[in-house]
Amino acid sequence: MSAEERQVTLDRFHEAVNMTAGELEKWLDTERSRAVGQKGGGGESTGHASGRRIVKLLRVRKDDLSDDDLGHMRKVTGYVRRHAEQRPAGDVGDTRWRYSLMNWGHDPEK
Repeated sequence: MSAEERQVTLDRFHEAVNMTAGELEKWLDTERSRAVGQKGGGGESTGHASGRRIVKLLRVRKDDLSDDDLGHMRKVTGYVRRHAEQRPAGDVGDTRWRYSLMNWGHDPEK
């Protein structure tokens, strides 16, 4: 991956992820966070697991990011973009839609 492609990935990731590592970590500790998302096999949801990885990614220096990390950043960016387009009508403050996005590091109320 070229330096330019890396930078585009980083920029898009940081546009999509609008929660800090601390905010996301605190959110992931809540019951509301654990209650949403697709769970394969009854365990942790995909979004919750992704959120834990996003916390780590936010704390890594950009020069230390692996190609796998950048791939996950692209996955996060795509998920946030697609899910945000499905915004329900009305107040979204207390909705599964918002909580799911927050597991992926994006709070649509920010």
